[in-house]
Amino acid sequence: MQEREVRVRFAPSPTGPLHIGGVRTALYNYLFARQHGGKLIFRIEDTDSHRFVPGAEEYILESFKWLGIKFDEGVSFGGDCGPYRQSERREIYKKYVRQLLDAGKAYYAFDTPEELQKKRDEVKNFQYDAHTRMEMRNSLTLSDDEVKKLLADDEQYTVRFKIEPGQEITVHDLIRGDVTVKSDILDDKVLYKSSDELPTYHLANIVDDHLMGITHVIRGEEWLPSAPLHVLLYKAFGWEDTMPQFAHLPLLLKPEGKGKLSKRDGDRLGFPVFPLEWHDPKTGEVSSGYRESGYFPEAVVNFLALLGWNPGTDQEIFSLDELVKAFDIEKCSKSGAKFDYKKGIWFNHEYILRKSDDEIARLFAPIVANNGIDTSLDRVRQVVHMMKDRVNFVKELWPLCSFFFIPPTSYDEKTVRKRWKEYSKQQMTELADVLAGIDDFSVDGQETIVMKWVEDKGYKLGDVMNAFRLALVGIGKGPGMFDISAFLGKEETLSRLKKAIEVLG
Repeated sequence: MQEREVRVRFAPSPTGPLHIGGVRTALYNYLFARQHGGKLIFRIEDTDSHRFVPGAEEYILESFKWLGIKFDEGVSFGGDCGPYRQSERREIYKKYVRQLLDAGKAYYAFDTPEELQKKRDEVKNFQYDAHTRMEMRNSLTLSDDEVKKLLADDEQYTVRFKIEPGQEITVHDLIRGDVTVKSDILDDKVLYKSSDELPTYHLANIVDDHLMGITHVIRGEEWLPSAPLHVLLYKAFGWEDTMPQFAHLPLLLKPEGKGKLSKRDGDRLGFPVFPLEWHDPKTGEVSSGYRESGYFPEAVVNFLALLGWNPGTDQEIFSLDELVKAFDIEKCSKSGAKFDYKKGIWFNHEYILRKSDDEIARLFAPIVANNGIDTSLDRVRQVVHMMKDRVNFVKELWPLCSFFFIPPTSYDEKTVRKRWKEYSKQQMTELADVLAGIDDFSVDGQETIVMKWVEDKGYKLGDVMNAFRLALVGIGKGPGMFDISAFLGKEETLSRLKKAIEVLG
């Protein structure tokens, strides 16, 4: 038999912003598809019309565009297996509901919500299944004429899957191995609702995956309890030979490790759980996003890839292409992965270090301009070169680097008490005279002359340099002093020294 082309899908529901756990699921699908020379399909599962949120679909697409995760087919990408939006596939689903009904694999259920609630009140842990369905109002307990009349009268109904007891169902999972359950514990799941003429997820995803030629279903472990039902549905349709292989990914857990990661955790600890900033159309609430928080998309992808998967080496920094080559779905963890958001920050720092000074300068230049500074890109690049190893995000550069462009208007009191001695005024006055006489104001040109002067005078180098830094920067932090003064130039350096001498005395 000819080997099938690998086809995987990511199928979100447009019910709100894309959770970072969903991003990881999509990423693993992408890596798997690329690794096997296959296709990644983007499907929108919008059968739950009550939970639809305007703008969610566009948000999801924009998120993947920013992250660099590309789809081959699907909503907004085209393809031969459309439509790729489930709400546009109603007639397709009806055909397959009819097929199950005709084969005796499913049945009509006319129980009202009130009747079902009454039963739940009467029977502890009530489940609509082989043991209880003959007590309910459905096409198994009603005559054919009664059923026809109810249908003719447009009585609302659901279609339930008829699960036979006494079976063992085995789900082969690429991560977890064989998972076997007894059919007796499964309920007769609702597959279709006449109220909105739409299928439930269980039916829709089976039909869609079959018709779209999906070979592997890679999804979160919250779907593992549903997998036996899905296996039975494939068998009921006679699609067992083309049933996809399953892989259920471990959950992303709270940073503390207990419970599923939620937006509340992000709000509590100050990190995003969405790829992009989200503006809730109903409440107006704004939730932070990785993009707007200053993360590089490559850093986010790298960080997520290693949450639940281990390459088996010490390597931590991976490009997308390297991830494709290294990824192995079978090496995914069975247990949940703690969401170590601080590691995400570390990744961003590492990517800052690996990016060229020019690239970081282009990102930093608008921030400099927005602070009223008119300077060249080359000057910004020089500052970036000196300072980028000190920050985790580009936006953090300005508070650290503003002194390169703006002279200090005050001097840090703590640093003054510690670093400006009773003799600092005299030393800085002498230093100003020394610097004024230097023609070559480069780092090397200054360093040689100043160091000799310090030595000749018998001054403590620390005393001189600490006071010099305070005069030029206003605080006791920054790169090498001659790097600062060379950047500022002779005129600006002397101006700042003069002012500090006047103010600090």
